[in-house]
Amino acid sequence: MHFCESMTANIYIDGFNLYYGSVREFPQFKWLNLAELCRRLLPDLQIKRIRYFTSRVSALPNNAQAPVRQDLYLRALRTLPNLQIHFGRFASREVYLPRSPLRYLHGQNRPETTRVLKTEEKRSDVNLASYLLLDCFEDDFDDAVVLSNDSDLTLPIEIVAKRFGKSVGMINPHHRRILSRELMRVTTFQIRSINRSVLAASQFPNEMTDSGGTFRRPPRWR
Repeated sequence: MHFCESMTANIYIDGFNLYYGSVREFPQFKWLNLAELCRRLLPDLQIKRIRYFTSRVSALPNNAQAPVRQDLYLRALRTLPNLQIHFGRFASREVYLPRSPLRYLHGQNRPETTRVLKTEEKRSDVNLASYLLLDCFEDDFDDAVVLSNDSDLTLPIEIVAKRFGKSVGMINPHHRRILSRELMRVTTFQIRSINRSVLAASQFPNEMTDSGGTFRRPPRWR
């Protein structure tokens, strides 16, 4: 990929797609500097702004410190001058699920159920699509790059690429999942996965300083 130096790019990051695809199983990568990650993945682009889409997590019985760790990470991200954070929300509800789904699928006696707390992340994909389209309408970028593998983004990307003639790239954050065929059809270029060596090289310093003082990477990060 080769781009004119005068052309600018906006990056749109689906935070939970990135989390579940690249770093959930690797705590050593969770203190991720998104600006450095983008610079390493897209060395030929002049990055104008990065939009990061996420939701605030809630404390759970088995993970009470999750909101504290997330707040520290968001604090680190806010030190990046060209990054903006956009929040969706989490919706939680109790559901009853079978203890043995396999038996249920094979038409055997209805299995015993157990109550579980199901959480779903809401609005981030809509927020991402909205800002991608808004920035395009306002001619805020020459090129756009979407870090996600969510095929729900196919239509807004297609509008940006075909109706407005913008270049739209796609970065797949999932190591074990191939890039959506629908997204491959409408994007200009694709990065099929994020190498772990790039994740390792894109970490914030363990100790950081902002206008509120000094803070550190969480000592234990599940």
